[in-house]
Order: sequence, then structure tokens, then C-alpha cells
Amino acid sequence: MAHKEHKKGLHPRNPHNKRYDFPQLVKSLPKLADYVFKNKYEELSIDFADPKAVLALNKALLSHFYNIKKWSIPDGYLCPPIPGRADYLHYIADILAEFHGGKIPKGSKIKGLDIGIGANCIYPIVGNSVYGWSFVGSDIEKESIESSQKIIEDNDSLKGNVECRLQTNHDSIFTGIIKEDDRFDFTLCNPPFHKSQEEAQAGSKRKVQNLTKQLVNKASLNFGGKSNELWCKGGEVAFVKAMIKQSKKYSKNCFWFSTIVSKKDNLQFIYDTIDYVKPTEYDTIEMQHGQKISRIVIWTFLTKEEQKQWASKWQD
Repeated sequence: MAHKEHKKGLHPRNPHNKRYDFPQLVKSLPKLADYVFKNKYEELSIDFADPKAVLALNKALLSHFYNIKKWSIPDGYLCPPIPGRADYLHYIADILAEFHGGKIPKGSKIKGLDIGIGANCIYPIVGNSVYGWSFVGSDIEKESIESSQKIIEDNDSLKGNVECRLQTNHDSIFTGIIKEDDRFDFTLCNPPFHKSQEEAQAGSKRKVQNLTKQLVNKASLNFGGKSNELWCKGGEVAFVKAMIKQSKKYSKNCFWFSTIVSKKDNLQFIYDTIDYVKPTEYDTIEMQHGQKISRIVIWTFLTKEEQKQWASKWQD
């Protein structure tokens, strides 16, 4: 596969490509009106440093674009920026289309594994709503699994299409989650970025200062996030390296493994680990959202013939 350079802005199919249409979003969620104001450019906006405003915006986006009418997360849990999460899925769809005559395979027969579903269930929501895909979501935190399970139960479109599995071994990523007869067309992961709670808090402080243009002593996380969601020992590099090493055991259970890599400087460490496990193919796809550039790293252990046989089961 050819390396794909990012294009300025979100994926062409991403419905969040344009500025937020706040009047339309308020129609979908009237409570959002409490947080909408005119900024100094006389444009409608919200205070992106306010966690309650960000939560209301997410609820409105999920209702308006993805027909999710009941969505909530426990206090303090990660409230992810939906446009960037949607981008990841649209690029995964492009990858699958390359093995399906250029046409994106749709429907519940296409199955993804979301490593770290969190309390928000965002990736399965978007993937199921847009492409009809089914999902398994895993997490090491019981409260996150319970929250995502409630979201599934509260929305008929998700019932029977998303299954949650609790990871009871904190050192395992796939073992205990992938069953012997499971077949996943792709995996997704947005790994913990920071190496410590202190590093996560410092990152949040910088983000809030950038948003407010004011010095702050202690920042509330505008997108929330518990420790398991934001940091782990060794940070992003350690988590992704462990994932890559552990993926080899499940080489025949999954077509494409993938993960987000936020920091460009981490790529070489990750490539070294990929080279160590010797997949048949790997690639990097760059994504851009505003000033932020992140990457999807994908790899597969299937031979060309196995890839062809696997994709032949996607035929309508």
C-alpha cells in the first residue's frame, strides 16, 4: 500500500468538515443553546474550555449526525472530540475499500474491535451509524464498560451490533478479549498518550491556556478523562509497542490491526517494533484536524492470498 499523505482538513466524507451549524445543532439538542454565544468575530461558538459546553456539543452532534438520542457519560470520563474520531473510521473504510473493488464494504458482517471503548462508545456509534458495521469494544475499567453498555441499551440502532468485553488483565490487550473463533476486519485504538498523571495534567493546562489565552494554575480537562484513558506507564510508545507484539498471536483473527499515534517522534520506535514482529504489510496514514496532525499506523500478518480470501467474504 502506498503511504498516504494527509490533506489539509478532515476526510472528504467527514460531515464535520464545515463549521458547526449551531442553529441546526440546537434544534437537535435545545439545551445546547445555554452554551452558544457570539464570539469576537461575530460567529456562533461555545467555550471549548468549559467541560459542560463540550459535553452538550457532543450530545448535539451525536443526535444530529448519528441519530443517537440518548448519550451520557459519568462525570470526569473522556468526552472525545467527535470530528477526529470520525476521521479515523473514514480512513479505515478507505483501507477496506481497497480490497473490495474500490467500494466500501458495509453492514454488520464487517466487524471491528475497539481497544479502549471508554465510557463514551464513540467509535462503535459512528462506525455503526455511517457504515452499518458491528463492533466489539474492550476496556480495563468496569465503569467504562457499564457506561458504554447503557448507551447501547438506550439506542435501538446499537443493540445487537455492539458488544462490550471487560479486560481483566491489565497487561493484556488482546488475550481475554479475542476469542478463538473471532474474526475482526479491523482493530481501532486511541492509546493513552501520557506517561504519568502529572504529564496529563500539564498537557491539559497547556490546552486550556491555548483556548483561553490566560494563565491557569490547574486546568480541568475540557474533554475529561480518567487515568486509564489519558496515561499509562511508558505512555503511547509503551502501549503501542505492547499492542504490536501481542497482535502476532492473533494474526489469523484479524485482517488489519491499527492504532492512533499522536506524536511523530514516537513513530520510529513503533516501526522498529513492527519490523521485529514481521507483518506482511504495514502503512501510516496522516490525518489533520485544525493544527493537529495525528497518524494511523496499520499492519497485517495475512499474505496477499489470505487477504484476497478474507475480503471475498465481504461480497454482498
